[in-house]
Amino acid sequence: MRRVLAFAIAAAAMTAHLAHAAPDAAAEDPYLWLEDVEGAEALAWVEARNAESRPLLESKPEFKSIHDRLLQIYNSRDRIPYAQKRGKWLYNFWQDEKAPRGVWRRTPLEEYRKPAPAWEVVLDLDRLSADEHEKWVWKGATCLYPEYRRCLVMLSRGGADAIEVREFDTVAKSWVKGGFFSPQSKQDVAWRDADTIYLGRDFGPGTMTTSGYPRVVKEWKRGTPLSAAKTVFEGEATDVSAQATVIHEPGRTYERIRRGITFYEGEEYLREGDHWIRLQVPLDADVGTAHGWLLLTLRTDWKPADVTYRAGSLIAARLDAFLSGDRTFDVLFEPSERVALQGFAPTRHAFLLDLLDNVKGRVVRLAPPSGKGQWSHEEIPVPSASTVGVSPFDADTSDDYWLTVTSFVEPTTLYLAHADGAPREKMKSLPAFFDAKGLAVTQYEAMSKDGTRVPYFLVMREGAKRDGTAPTILYGYGGFEIPMTPAYSGTLGSGWLERGGAYLLANLRGGGEFGPAWHHAAQREGHQRSFDDFIAVAEDAIRRGITSPRHLGIMGGSNGGLLVGATFIQRPELFRAVVCQVPLLDMKRYSHLLAGASWIGEYGDPDVPGDWAFISKYSPYQNVKAGVKYPRVLFTTTTRDDRVHPGHARKMVAKMKAQGHDVLYFENTEGGHGAGSTPAQQAYMWAITYTFLLDELR
Repeated sequence: MRRVLAFAIAAAAMTAHLAHAAPDAAAEDPYLWLEDVEGAEALAWVEARNAESRPLLESKPEFKSIHDRLLQIYNSRDRIPYAQKRGKWLYNFWQDEKAPRGVWRRTPLEEYRKPAPAWEVVLDLDRLSADEHEKWVWKGATCLYPEYRRCLVMLSRGGADAIEVREFDTVAKSWVKGGFFSPQSKQDVAWRDADTIYLGRDFGPGTMTTSGYPRVVKEWKRGTPLSAAKTVFEGEATDVSAQATVIHEPGRTYERIRRGITFYEGEEYLREGDHWIRLQVPLDADVGTAHGWLLLTLRTDWKPADVTYRAGSLIAARLDAFLSGDRTFDVLFEPSERVALQGFAPTRHAFLLDLLDNVKGRVVRLAPPSGKGQWSHEEIPVPSASTVGVSPFDADTSDDYWLTVTSFVEPTTLYLAHADGAPREKMKSLPAFFDAKGLAVTQYEAMSKDGTRVPYFLVMREGAKRDGTAPTILYGYGGFEIPMTPAYSGTLGSGWLERGGAYLLANLRGGGEFGPAWHHAAQREGHQRSFDDFIAVAEDAIRRGITSPRHLGIMGGSNGGLLVGATFIQRPELFRAVVCQVPLLDMKRYSHLLAGASWIGEYGDPDVPGDWAFISKYSPYQNVKAGVKYPRVLFTTTTRDDRVHPGHARKMVAKMKAQGHDVLYFENTEGGHGAGSTPAQQAYMWAITYTFLLDELR
């Protein structure tokens, strides 16, 4: 929930948001009408802006070669088919030129090991879309343990977060006649048993939070109408959401509900019989249950009894002992200044810790004691200066696990690692989508305004002159405790690095690179620190001769769109070009638009005068001015983004154009909170992005 800024809002809710705007809002904001997502006047404005930008960018000499190459990459059959094991099958969702909407498919492990596995198609979304005259986008499936025959498939119209849920039979490869069906809504669903599901959705007036998420969870029995579903939990309208999850494992099932009070705080409930028991744990802790253990990842210090456990730690207790009142925990991980926990994954008899050590990946395997002894600790060797990821292969039966290794210049590789000590298997690897020969990766540190050391990565040709002439992209995010780590990207490589560009990735406060304290430093009234850090990285790169303001561009999306929006307004002389993607920009209105109210814990509440006092100092929409020479900006968004409202980008462009600024705008008609729903849409969005940057920065 926290890191996936999930779900959508229905058109009726959008109308309600507009209806509840302050009476004088239209007078204060002449572009309020652009918040009407699919209004005729707003869409005509979008069409006109697209008609200006598309021919301009497509006419550039670089566009065709970039677009054609990116389209090859997005349609390549050599991409890694990441898979999830369900029973004897490995399931994968795949899109390419022949299946732009995608196919849900499966194959056994022995076949998956082959260079070109034979896949069995379970569900074809292109055929479904054609049959139903709808642009369906895959949003995943949750399948009934332990046979995994019946699945609740989630489909979105045009990539929005709002989904439709249908029951599917993976043996018959067809929809279950009379099966569970929940019409379009932002919703969560979980199997309780073969004839019962937990469902949170829009059940009618009063069942959604002001953030636009379900606040009511119901238990729905097979064969009964949705209206007969029994309410098992209700949160408050001012909450973010209420969500049920069910975790099955051999010998035990965990039925849980999280009441999300804010984006970072919530209450956790566990079902015992017919009762829901609230777990007495910190509101801001991440809670996990596996193999009889209760696992807590702490965001603040906690002293449940005699021992204080530090923020950023992972601690574990036997769940049954905890429910009986014992507050003794084992410390599985404790952070240091530059080492932080990114997550953990259970296997049959152990836990894998995914760590960041100065923004480089490490993996540690921990095995619990059989009695009251100590946990065993094993460092898993991984390539240095890489980003790694771990996930269970089959936590019910095996201690094997998937290990992913990636870096800026080495193609991503997927391994199957064996807990018995056997060498890990190289299962799949990306091809070299671009020529990385001669590219060097260097990590530097910049000194931010308050003296904090902010790391960043540079990817640049070895031996390149440090004379400030390199066209350079600086990318950042700086929010929601999400780290920015090195990763192999054929898009970045072929669209930018291979064409002589340099790339900077900033590890700003607000992110998750160094644990909760790194994030807390840029929350609410501290959010300006993310912008200060970004500016410091830009200035440091200029000082080192990597680039210069004439050749430096910045790029960011979502919260990163807010980052680049605020930064180019505060320091316009530092940059030549800006790419601002699916952004937040009107921070006066953000909490009234779509899922915006759920992010008050990150930014503050603009309706509270004390909070608006600090938000107003950086909100891009309120601070952009006529008569200032800003870098040229390309704003991109999608009509179907029902997470961050497209009105942010629309209104900013309208205001800047009225002030006389030179800006470009492109809005895809589908795609959700991203670059597009199909390979062709994604290739086009990135092609115009790199064409714009090359044209401006060289």
